[in-house]
Amino acid sequence: MQNRFIDSITQLPKPVATALIPLLNEDFCGHIDASQLATLVKASDMTEEALLLSLLPIAAALAKPSISEFYVGAIAKGESGDIYMGANFELASEALFHTVHAEQSAISHAWLNGEQKIVDIVVNFSPCGHCRQFINELVSGIDIKIHLPGQQPQLLAHYLPYAFGPKDLQVTKPLLSKSNIEFSLNSDDPMIIEAVDQAGLSYAPYTKNFAAVVIETKDGRTYCGRYAENAAFNPSMMPMQMALSNLIRHDRDYSDINRVVLIESSAGKVSLVNATMDTLQAVAAVELEHIVVDPS
Repeated sequence: MQNRFIDSITQLPKPVATALIPLLNEDFCGHIDASQLATLVKASDMTEEALLLSLLPIAAALAKPSISEFYVGAIAKGESGDIYMGANFELASEALFHTVHAEQSAISHAWLNGEQKIVDIVVNFSPCGHCRQFINELVSGIDIKIHLPGQQPQLLAHYLPYAFGPKDLQVTKPLLSKSNIEFSLNSDDPMIIEAVDQAGLSYAPYTKNFAAVVIETKDGRTYCGRYAENAAFNPSMMPMQMALSNLIRHDRDYSDINRVVLIESSAGKVSLVNATMDTLQAVAAVELEHIVVDPS
């Protein structure tokens, strides 16, 4: 079991802890598939909702709140039946806009694993306005059920009345919708190929700057992040922040970072290069590789 779960596992009901421990190996990053979840429900003799609420200390253990020391864990359940944990992270000594919220982390975790619809979000504290707006960007976002400890589940519409979202800006394919933008770039570099592929899957209906970041660690593993824009603009999730959240969920340290590539579209109304460089410089002494690509 990973060291980061030693304290949180003691907060779980014993039957849940016993069944969960075998999953908390060195590769565990918060993803539990539908069959594993069914096994946990059966072993715990709990309802699925009660089980997911009980797992929140495990999700919160993924957090890296360097400034607030306030640990938030979230679990997103995809339409597939799989669940995806996420947690907040902050960059020490850096501006607060670098922060990734737990709900964003969990949703991006699901998105990077191919989920096209989230049906439930379980979180240990009430979603802030930033997160409510981010959730509203998703496919059927207003109908997602929000589960909080000690409260009855409510649709996002309860937490975000009179919502402003993609439809108000004539966007008909919201975040998580299946899409793939083709780019023209010839390369035999696997990391650049991966970054181009991820940029094609990004969500940028407002600026058209389809973009992605891939982080390579010293052992050759890669961790990606895609740009996820928001109708309210400010809750947009930068690809670098998503990639770092991915890295942290996999229990990797900033000192493991060896190489970072940013791919972005030449057709975009904005550029993410300066913001990405600022974030990278805050965590690692690595030069950003920036490549602008033309849509096919």
